Amino acid sequence: MSENWIETIKTFGTIAIELVLLFFAVAFLVALLQRRLGEERLQRWLAGGKLTAPLKGAVLGALTPFCSCSTLPMLMGMLKVGAPFRAAAAFLLASPLLNPIILGITWILFSWQVMVGYFLVVFVSTILLALLLEALGMEKYVRRVKVSAEGHSDAPWQGLKAEARPAWDQAVSFFKPLAIPMLIGVSIGAFIYGVVPETFLASVAGPDNLFAVPVAALIGIPLYIRTEAALPIGLALQAAGMGLGPVFALIIGGAGASVPELAMLAAIFKPRLVGAYVACVLVVAIAGGLLIPLVA
Repeated sequence: MSENWIETIKTFGTIAIELVLLFFAVAFLVALLQRRLGEERLQRWLAGGKLTAPLKGAVLGALTPFCSCSTLPMLMGMLKVGAPFRAAAAFLLASPLLNPIILGITWILFSWQVMVGYFLVVFVSTILLALLLEALGMEKYVRRVKVSAEGHSDAPWQGLKAEARPAWDQAVSFFKPLAIPMLIGVSIGAFIYGVVPETFLASVAGPDNLFAVPVAALIGIPLYIRTEAALPIGLALQAAGMGLGPVFALIIGGAGASVPELAMLAAIFKPRLVGAYVACVLVVAIAGGLLIPLVA
């Protein structure tokens, strides 16, 4: 068996185990939180005016150090309690793009000034894009995913021991419709990650290519760049000759709209909304890739 295939299999196993464990951990905690606070209280907190609701969603996304795939159980929980679509959309965009790991990578690769600029641009962009998605009527493209209703979460809190089982059941019900899409997406992402060499990425998105930034953003999506791997990948691509702007666009494209995440999103979003989400991430990745060289 060739070295590339061995690397692909290892990558698949690592990513699949990581995602399943992280998904269940996040989904279980989200279910416990819903049961502790009650759906009605969470719905009231997430509700708000045109700007207040997406602002809350963006803040919540920035405060949750999740990768794009582990964002989904939180998103499903928000949709389950009836959060406004604009709040859920802002959270979905902000969580993978503004988590502390991505911000730290931006600081290390560039500078703290660039990190602050990136945070402000992406934070405002997520709010505006969430409002745009709602204005375009994208809420109607959310699928109705069945979630376990055992032990209604507005029932009185019975204590951690008593609530753990129904919270786990809800986590399992979150996972069931996403299991096959997740494995398909991880398979594709692992194959590309293990087979495509860094030198190829640097050549197609190098300094001689006028379209290096959008090309890098598009390449990043199937690569599934995990946040903890983004720094060494970024440094290796810089050493191979890729410019700062394309490196930035590739990392954001991979962190914000990876194939595993899109495969799972397809289980809860209809194709038009999945496409709109990808377009939003690409806009942020390309804009950031074009602006970074100006201030770095």
